[in-house]
Amino acid sequence: MADVVGDGARHDVQSLLSSPDRDFLIRNNGDQVKVDSLKGKKIGLYFSASWCGPCRRFTPTLVEVYNELSPRGDLEIIFVSGDEDEESFSEYFSKMPWLAIPFSDSDKRSSLDEVFKVRGIPRLVFLDGAGTVSTDSGVQIVREYGVEGHPFTPERIKELKDQEEAARRNQSLTSLLVHGSRDFVVLSDGNKVPVTELEGKIVGLYFSLSTYKSCSDFSPKLREVYEKLKEKGESFEIVQIPLDEEEASFNQSFGSLPWLSLPVKDRKCEKLVRYFDLSTLPTLVIIGRDGKTVHCNVAETVEEHGVEAYPFTPEKFEQLAEIEKKREESQTLESILISGDLDFVIGKEGTKIPVSDLVGKTVLLYFSAHWCPPCRAFLPVLTEAYEKIKAKDNAFEVIFISSDKDQTAFDDYFAEMPWLALPLGDERKKYLNRKFKVQGIPTLVAIGSTGRTVTTEARDLIMEHGADAYPFSAEHLKKFEEQFKESIKGWPEKLKHPLHEEHELVPARRRKYNCDGCDEAGEAWSYYCEECDFDLHPKCAVGEEKAAKNEPDEDGEAAGEETKEGGDAKEGWVCDGEVCHKA
Repeated sequence: MADVVGDGARHDVQSLLSSPDRDFLIRNNGDQVKVDSLKGKKIGLYFSASWCGPCRRFTPTLVEVYNELSPRGDLEIIFVSGDEDEESFSEYFSKMPWLAIPFSDSDKRSSLDEVFKVRGIPRLVFLDGAGTVSTDSGVQIVREYGVEGHPFTPERIKELKDQEEAARRNQSLTSLLVHGSRDFVVLSDGNKVPVTELEGKIVGLYFSLSTYKSCSDFSPKLREVYEKLKEKGESFEIVQIPLDEEEASFNQSFGSLPWLSLPVKDRKCEKLVRYFDLSTLPTLVIIGRDGKTVHCNVAETVEEHGVEAYPFTPEKFEQLAEIEKKREESQTLESILISGDLDFVIGKEGTKIPVSDLVGKTVLLYFSAHWCPPCRAFLPVLTEAYEKIKAKDNAFEVIFISSDKDQTAFDDYFAEMPWLALPLGDERKKYLNRKFKVQGIPTLVAIGSTGRTVTTEARDLIMEHGADAYPFSAEHLKKFEEQFKESIKGWPEKLKHPLHEEHELVPARRRKYNCDGCDEAGEAWSYYCEECDFDLHPKCAVGEEKAAKNEPDEDGEAAGEETKEGGDAKEGWVCDGEVCHKA
């Protein structure tokens, strides 16, 4: 959660919320409420808008908190709209049980934006009874603590954080799963199981969203592991932590599952998301027999090793790592590209090329999609490198592994490529994604002539060195490092700069960066602090005249230039200009 801050400024509520010709606020039924009736109350200024997705998702949470606290009579929330038309304002405000600045008073709404430096929404600023800002991090506080965050002061949040820290030190299944008067979890038939019955067992907390494909794909694999462990008599249980907003969709998916769950929309679900700092789905947290966390996410390990991953201890992970090491050492092109009858890739017009024909070649696995702008920008760069490499050495090939959703998009995109592909929807793609941990596209994995993985960072190498990066091996790439070191002879090996006095800066290869000195783009290399991700152009670090005289050779960098193309990412993905990541 963001640090809880308050600017300490005291505001006169009457002048803050009134205008020369208006001394009232409104309710969604049109009733007027005098501003002076708020004297002595805690006030939450809710900056929000109907067009804002995060706002729409947060508003129901705030409504729930407000409805529980409003009977106390010491709190009021005031909607400060960022909508652009009165119809949108009215429709959105109809869902709110609190007050609002009238939409017609655009001057007051704008002035409040400026007073509280609103640069993003949703934003919730709390004032105490004297008009002093107690926090401008109300959204984070309400999301994390709900009603328990009241009265939304730094002191209260510190108290709650201290309680959480104590709970972490004394973590147990009870502290993790019990909430208020609810001391049970549920089965798919609605029967309740006391949390105490889980004590002494190894428990997997399965964070899942039924409508998310990665979760629906993972659940059958997890079920297989769960049922095998149950058959063996292992003292193991799974408790699903549902993140669904719709009860119907959760019930439909959970109805066929054999394990336990927290009730859908239970407040503990969101608390556990924050407690375990959830960053991806699916996530399977393992809790040991003593109630302590054994591992923060074994979902990927379950996918890869199944029941052999149990009991998910550090010792077991060491064994699995040794198995994986031996597997990597014995990897062949056939072992990663052949699955049952699927022993081919395709060329143009769907011609089947046996995988055996590629054995002994260096092969690039190109994870990409037509809908992905960074992929389309990278394609001509890769095509140029491919043609240059093939002209020198025919023992080289690229295989396109598509994330497109329909055959037409696949065909159109593949038609632009001079290499081979897996068929669209081929089941081997899922295995390859998992094996090479593909989280964003474009990704380029280099498989050497022996069939072993050379690098998963071949895209960066192509961007930086073009065809010269071939054959992508560490030994080959050493010469680039030697060239780089030679090119910067006479430059300071380390330096301190007034703009970054915390750490020393060192020369580093940087394909693309934004200079923290002049705020202009740079490429090839910079003076860099890895810890702070801080870059300076050479001219900003040592002076323009010296930089111009000694600038290292940047030949080959032009191949690394990327251009942004128009187009939106597919649902479930986020494109940042250079890579499309899974959302």
